[in-house]
Amino acid sequence: MLSILRCLLVPAVLLFSGLVQAQSGQCSFIQDPNLQAQCRASSGGGSGQCSFIRDNDMQAYCRATTGSGSGQCSFIRNGDTQSLCRAVTDRSAGQCSFIRDNDTQAYCRAITGSGTGQCSFIRSGDLQAMCRASTGSGSGQCSFIRDPDMQAACRARFG
Repeated sequence: MLSILRCLLVPAVLLFSGLVQAQSGQCSFIQDPNLQAQCRASSGGGSGQCSFIRDNDMQAYCRATTGSGSGQCSFIRNGDTQSLCRAVTDRSAGQCSFIRDNDTQAYCRAITGSGTGQCSFIRSGDLQAMCRASTGSGSGQCSFIRDPDMQAACRARFG
């Protein structure tokens, strides 16, 4: 489950954390080609980078979060992913309640306005650190992430 979360929550961090300031050079440290393309798209490369993503759900998520809007979320088959996509693109915590996975729901709530307090409900250490970094605790949290791709994406934003 963590790998699915990693692929979807990393872009959420980049989106909610101010894409323009993200350091796209850090994206090259991401090994997963889908995540690397998402990172590049989210850090200034635009939705054209989304076409390099092979996973259909991730590609739709990428397009939605890089400017095409929440309409792209309807192309996502996974219900939790679709709800996260809508929450992120509409910046609406209300969509988070439709997410069944507890970690993803807490993360969704944290990045859509409920703040760092929601991060403590996340069981995954990597995801909890990513959550804390994205809700204001800063780049120091990136060093607590063990997954190298998640850590690189965290550093791409918080640097």
